[in-house]
Amino acid sequence: MQLQVMNSPFNHEQAELLNSLLPSLTETQKIWLSGYLTGSLSISNIGIAGAPVMEDLGNGRTFSKDITILYGSQTGNAQGLAENAARKLEENGFQVAISSMNDFKVNNLKKVQNLLITVSTHGEGDPPDNTLSFHEYLHGRRAPSLEGLRFSVLALGDSSYEFFCETGKQFDKRLEELGGTRLFPRMDCDLDYDEPAAEWLEGVISSLSEAQDSTGAAVPVAIPSVGEKTYSRTNPFKAEVLENINLNGRGSNKETHHLELSLEGSGLTFEPGDSLGIYPKNDSDLVDMLLLELNLDPEETVKVNKQGELRQLRESLISNFEITVLTKSLLEQAVQLSGNEDLKEILLPGNEERLKEYREGRDLLDFIRDFGSWGESAQEFVSILRKMPARLYSIANSSSAYPDEVHLTIGAVRYESHGRQRQGVCSILCADRIRPGDMLPVYIQHNQNFKQPKNPDTPIIMVGPGTGIAPFRSFIQDREETEAKGKTWLFFGDQHFVTDFLYQTEWQKWLKTGVLTKMDVAFSRDEAEKVYVQNRMLEHSRELYEWLQQGAAVYICGDEKNMAHDVHNTLIEIIEKEGQVSHAAAQAYLDEMQQTKRYQRDVY
Repeated sequence: MQLQVMNSPFNHEQAELLNSLLPSLTETQKIWLSGYLTGSLSISNIGIAGAPVMEDLGNGRTFSKDITILYGSQTGNAQGLAENAARKLEENGFQVAISSMNDFKVNNLKKVQNLLITVSTHGEGDPPDNTLSFHEYLHGRRAPSLEGLRFSVLALGDSSYEFFCETGKQFDKRLEELGGTRLFPRMDCDLDYDEPAAEWLEGVISSLSEAQDSTGAAVPVAIPSVGEKTYSRTNPFKAEVLENINLNGRGSNKETHHLELSLEGSGLTFEPGDSLGIYPKNDSDLVDMLLLELNLDPEETVKVNKQGELRQLRESLISNFEITVLTKSLLEQAVQLSGNEDLKEILLPGNEERLKEYREGRDLLDFIRDFGSWGESAQEFVSILRKMPARLYSIANSSSAYPDEVHLTIGAVRYESHGRQRQGVCSILCADRIRPGDMLPVYIQHNQNFKQPKNPDTPIIMVGPGTGIAPFRSFIQDREETEAKGKTWLFFGDQHFVTDFLYQTEWQKWLKTGVLTKMDVAFSRDEAEKVYVQNRMLEHSRELYEWLQQGAAVYICGDEKNMAHDVHNTLIEIIEKEGQVSHAAAQAYLDEMQQTKRYQRDVY
């Protein structure tokens, strides 16, 4: 018998919606919905129209059930963790407002009672682009007193950089300085952030629940959560390699590979601007040299994770652990286990520059040769190694143009350092050891901070030298499929026109059909004086400024330390010159573009 909503307190339209929904629900979905409604009914005083949700504790005391979550994210990791925290908190009866820091109205900060921050650190200790205005406000003179604020910070970073989790540390310190109190201690996460992030969220929810319980308020009722997607960062999909093509011509100094992978059957989806994460494997020759130096049995079994999964030592060093980067944390743990006096000296306070110089360009094999091993067994040795981090690559195709496929543009990294040849872990795996038919463990990294304008008529300016061209191939493919009408202008650069013009025939086709309106190129080694993309931008400064005045959005992808920094300064120079304004006003113009998402960067 089909259930129908009749003689109910619902109006006609609501009853129609319920009658159309209920027959389509599975038993599991009905049980979940029942639990949700039961949980929501047990929580008193649910706020309406954005009003604060308060528990009346008597004697004039109240407890706010409103949680504000602010995130600062460059690649999407911190945003994803913020969204997950919001879901879990809502399941536990809290009312959550979530926002990127740049979208948050700073005047509302004084009204916030419970604040959670998830933020990554970008480059050498810099805040992500979408935190800049909030970061400046909070650390400026206009920042308000935050007495009564309860907060907690989840900081993301990469311990191979000197200023690990620096942005999160800055927010944590500043919120305390302004009078806030921690509801749970700051958690600093390395690239393998899943477990510590889960621990942080559990601690936050426990602290909030204990606060309510201790004041006599109702403890939230946990609501069953819907399971995550089958394939994710923690459960990657094994994608088949369809194509692996070297894009550079004979005689090039570079080796750039175009990979095409199949996502068929994965259920994974993506948009232009998203990235693909690949879990690579270390070079087996490097692992064998390391094992020889360690004098350990390659077949000895070791645990590779907290779940107790067992693998032979050699296979674990190939697949599970990072061996090509020396982090400060690794060295600090190694000296505790080994007691090496020379290593102790390098790690002494005041020797930061010496430590930085030693770590630069060296790997675990260098370290073992210089200072010896640590621990008395293979298990003790691997116990302090960092898990193998995934490598992120900008997706170079539109799913509309190539359904169930993902394309990547990967530059092979090879160099010499300290008398040895070195190579990029993932880039050389893809360049030398991956063939069509092989499998790669992958996941989609969504990035809402690098997206095309919602209005397809908005002009866009794209700056992507080298492998930075990848997301713009995706942009243009997508605009071709959707027949977007907005003008498009691409700046591309590399070393030589003849050998390094990546995807040349495709750009020429799109120029001919009009999907790509303009393209300017800079090949630095073809002329006596090197020319880069920023030089081409300056050559067209008047037209570029006119595009900006017409509302064009600007996108930059590629090297952060040099190219992105130079292009940023060039944009300010163009605005200053063509707009006939001061340097400060030009900077403010670009800041406003960033705030309104008309200036976005995908830099590394």
